[in-house]
Amino acid sequence: MNATKHIVLSSHPPRNGNGNPSIDWGAPDAKQRGPVIGSMNAPHQRNVIGVHSGAYGVYRALAVASGALESDHRPDLSNTAPTVDIGPHPQWRDPNKIVSLDPWGHMVSTVYAEEIAQGLDVRPTIAVTKARIKFPEMAEAIASDRVAPDGDIMRANGEVTVTKAAIEPVWHLPGMAKRLGVEESALRRTLFEHTGNMFPELVTRSDLTVLLPPIGGISLYIIGDVAALSDPRREVACRVHDECNGSDVFGSDICTCRPYLTHGVEECVKTAQAGGAGLIVYNRKEGRALGEVVKFLVYNARKRNPEGDSAAAYFQRTECVAGVQDMRFQDLMPDVFHWLGVTKIDRWISMSDMKHDAMVSQGIAIGERVPIPPELIPEDAQVEIDAKKAAGYYSDASTPHTADLTAIKGRALDDY
Repeated sequence: MNATKHIVLSSHPPRNGNGNPSIDWGAPDAKQRGPVIGSMNAPHQRNVIGVHSGAYGVYRALAVASGALESDHRPDLSNTAPTVDIGPHPQWRDPNKIVSLDPWGHMVSTVYAEEIAQGLDVRPTIAVTKARIKFPEMAEAIASDRVAPDGDIMRANGEVTVTKAAIEPVWHLPGMAKRLGVEESALRRTLFEHTGNMFPELVTRSDLTVLLPPIGGISLYIIGDVAALSDPRREVACRVHDECNGSDVFGSDICTCRPYLTHGVEECVKTAQAGGAGLIVYNRKEGRALGEVVKFLVYNARKRNPEGDSAAAYFQRTECVAGVQDMRFQDLMPDVFHWLGVTKIDRWISMSDMKHDAMVSQGIAIGERVPIPPELIPEDAQVEIDAKKAAGYYSDASTPHTADLTAIKGRALDDY
């Protein structure tokens, strides 16, 4: 293990000057933009705040501390290149279009091959591969004649062929501040203070403009021809889905998350079979980015309400516990569409006004908006769906009146 006996603080520039490559965000190509280096192997090379795979940095530290991982390990990137080509697209050269991910992050092993050979520890922040996914709901869709297997995009057993990508967040702080309408200095200070002073470089190193935040990333599931996503002549269906472990994985019926996700997959399959492409964007933002502990606390508060779990108090109970109804900040969500070269979505499988408005504000056209079919809404999730309709979420049905909201009740805790 390459262990040092003294601590080297990173809160100020090295005494011997910066030998690290510069980052010119929004440059026309990867070479001019410069590599993103967040490795701890060679501190003098680092040109970002934070570390790669930030959400797993502590686990990596535990592996090093226990001796399971050499601290100076460098990944062998042989045969790890993307299974399909993505980009470059014109949006990559606009510093205002992409501020929360590195558009060149999947091309590291090729575009920076020379730099890696010379010793720079450049690592991918995006990986692209192929897979098959299988939901029981897809077999049900086949049995109900809502969709037919074609042997290519979808097999007779309901398996769906996908191209999938994993994306780690890479935040360009000046661009983030501009997107959110705040001063960069205020953004840096708030990030520093409200993460328990985790990254002092935020307030001491104005020369470092990129942060690798310790948060979850994005998973993409592309159904059909990837090239169709950036071809304005071909149709695109999309479901942007924010993580819900309880429903997505374990099928909890208190919300509509899994039914809406599987409905999105079904619609994406049909669009791909018609010559277009389907896209599922899965964001790691559990509980509206409030976290699962807060979400479960809110469940308890709702279910113990003396007036019953009603749609009228749905958002109020969340705000009482969390202080805010929603922290997902969909302003950053369109970045992944710019990375894919998407300019329009023909079928937008979402009821969220925040998601819709964020896309339109970034110049991405939205065609038909597709709400969740009523027959897919679990009984106990009627509270959620009616509260969202009343709050302005898109629906092709009538908006519930105030009296209706108080009448809609979910299960009580004693009923579980």
